[in-house]
Amino acid sequence: MNLEVTGKLLVKYDGVQVSEKFKKREFVLELSEEINGNVYTNFAKLQLVQNKCDLIDRFNEGDVVKVNFNIKGNSYVDKRDGTTKYITNLDAWRIENFVEAAPANNNPAPAYNPAPAAAPAQGANTSAPPAADTNDDLPF
Repeated sequence: MNLEVTGKLLVKYDGVQVSEKFKKREFVLELSEEINGNVYTNFAKLQLVQNKCDLIDRFNEGDVVKVNFNIKGNSYVDKRDGTTKYITNLDAWRIENFVEAAPANNNPAPAYNPAPAAAPAQGANTSAPPAADTNDDLPF
């Protein structure tokens, strides 16, 4: 699952060698989104793993960046009380300067960019709804 987010690089942490075979590096993005005239700010901590840890080096805190990432999750049983716990990680795999990644028309991108919808087929009539007598077997 490929997701994309654009935000201000707030904090870069040093890399951590978790085990002999695993290293990671975390960073925080400040994400702002305007909804109905109100600006909401969120903070997302993402991580880079293994050979991707150096991707963040060329960016400075305060830079606006576009990050491609995957959601990774795991579960484990807590030995103290026997309950199942869950861990979610946002694994970044590409980081770009937002100025370089901005569209040519210079419109600002939203903080979260879902996957674009499929374009209609060439010559398809997209302005009129389907006819009322169309046989549709969907229950809704």
